[in-house]
Amino acid sequence: MAEYKGILVCGELADEKLASITTELLGCGRKLANSLQEDLSCLLASDVIGEASKEAIAFGADKVYAVEHPALKEYQADFYIQAIKKLVKEISPRTILMGQTFMGRDLAPRLAFRLGTSLATDCLDLSIDPETKLLIQTRPVYGGNAQAIFTSELVPQVVTVRTKAMSPLDRDDSRKGEVVPTKIDIDTSKVMTKILETVKEEAVGIKLEDAPVIVCGGRGMGGPEPFKTTLKTLADLLHGAVGSSRPPVDNGWVAESLHIDLTGKIIAPDIYIAIAVSGSSQHIAGCSGSKHLIAINKDPEANIFREAEFGVVGKYEEVVPAFTNK
Repeated sequence: MAEYKGILVCGELADEKLASITTELLGCGRKLANSLQEDLSCLLASDVIGEASKEAIAFGADKVYAVEHPALKEYQADFYIQAIKKLVKEISPRTILMGQTFMGRDLAPRLAFRLGTSLATDCLDLSIDPETKLLIQTRPVYGGNAQAIFTSELVPQVVTVRTKAMSPLDRDDSRKGEVVPTKIDIDTSKVMTKILETVKEEAVGIKLEDAPVIVCGGRGMGGPEPFKTTLKTLADLLHGAVGSSRPPVDNGWVAESLHIDLTGKIIAPDIYIAIAVSGSSQHIAGCSGSKHLIAINKDPEANIFREAEFGVVGKYEEVVPAFTNK
């Protein structure tokens, strides 16, 4: 039986650089590895990895497994899962960290099933039990209205971590580490799905995932125009980004890329301003990681006020201009 040891971060790349979630996972993984007095490793998989391996070391990794293969140019679960599973079988990490991103949400359940182990998703905090050395996982439950603490005796332990829930370490280019070019054979015939087309999300201004302030509009906005005017003006003043609840997306008022909730983007800005948003449990689950939640709604009974730190009862047409005009 293999001895499970160390922490493995399954990293993501963006334009041949570490995605922000990867630096956050490395910061979290470094603390866990220090608690265990074990190594922190990082898996990077793509057709070209470039300097990202050294970047991972600068953000805390002791060892980076660089898997380059033409089949990994674009994300394809059937190919990526082969690379991850084979590496995990080879190095036997105690814990595997992934981001609660599109890629992580797709890969983590597949990996846990293939390894015959447990999975905890959307974790907000992770720590090590000093006696058992098991991972203690804190994650939201009941639509974000409560938090529960889990642990599992199965190893390896697979978890996904919410974006912005963890802080990256300061980059230190003087850190020493090992880059291991890793050759993994990928059977390209084992493809259950085929990518017909990839459409890149058009980024206008700050991306929702990176915005320190998000101004979100709901059904009560009444149409697409207020998103382009009222909400954008407020977001620009606060150096933030505009988001949306589910109904405006379904109505075609805004793009799917602005959708915030359990089935859309899960965000954790410093300030979240919900305007004309009723506050469904799915929406709350998508924004519960916000440090400060401010609600503006004409309905004093709207559920969003139960979650808000500050609230204003009134028509957004009157409340928002009173703020932006100053």
